[in-house]
Amino acid sequence: MSKSIAFIGVGNMGCPMAENLMKSGKSVKVFDVSKKMLEIARDKNLETIENIDDLITDNIETVVTMLPEGKHSREVYLGEKGIINKVSKDCLLIDCSTIDIQTSIEIGKKASELGIKMIDAPVSGGVMGAQKATLNIMVGGSKEAFEKALPLLKIMGKNIFHAGYLGSGNGAKICNNMALGIAMIAASESLMLAKRLNIDIKKVHEIMKNASGNSWPISVYPPLPGLIDGTPSNNNYRPGFSAGMMNKDLKLANDCAQSVNAETPLGKMALEIYDQFCKEGNETKDFSAISKVIGGNAWDYPID
Repeated sequence: MSKSIAFIGVGNMGCPMAENLMKSGKSVKVFDVSKKMLEIARDKNLETIENIDDLITDNIETVVTMLPEGKHSREVYLGEKGIINKVSKDCLLIDCSTIDIQTSIEIGKKASELGIKMIDAPVSGGVMGAQKATLNIMVGGSKEAFEKALPLLKIMGKNIFHAGYLGSGNGAKICNNMALGIAMIAASESLMLAKRLNIDIKKVHEIMKNASGNSWPISVYPPLPGLIDGTPSNNNYRPGFSAGMMNKDLKLANDCAQSVNAETPLGKMALEIYDQFCKEGNETKDFSAISKVIGGNAWDYPID
């Protein structure tokens, strides 16, 4: 019987990641609590499993999870129907979810007690990166587990980093996304100011891409439409990476900072801005839609 990969969580990010594994020749079985997500996965020719109890079979050699929050990872691995007690000792567990460090360590500790290798491997690069298999993947775990996972990670991503012990992947991702949230607000403020000054936005954008004010939100993922094709800002801010997920990551960063008495005033302010944005009903919009409220609604384009 050929060995297979069980992929749990096939949303905006997980589905293209699973699809890339399938296209590489891997046998992939997918599960999601959302019937709609399963239908989309089925349309991509992925083998879908309707019940998680039927997912873990003797031929599963790797489990990849891509879930929204730590509570979901804990439930999938350690809950009443948790898979940690169903997989074999030879099975590799790869949690690509961006979650709190403590939950990663908790799941990993239980896996270690059972002799099972596990890594936390959150990703960065958004839906475009997932589709193009150009994700940055930050890994926490033993060197042995990292090396075992590396061939699969290279199918889903371009830049693979071993950050350190279990939980370090999520730690690195949390730090990265705090910087990203701040940078997206900064990019929005800069372009808003240019608009207020009646300077051509496209020219300012081109200048910033080639000057010291450049950043990933400027060069790859601009918060205004008409600057780079294929970005959420050109698709009415459909995610992409949602404002709700950015808000979650900024909360994780704030919690981490408090736990080690670190001062992160810009991170805290970014959290306040995104938290208010989400409370106003924008949680499902792409996080670049924050530009709509920066500078007192200066923009003249709509958000549904």
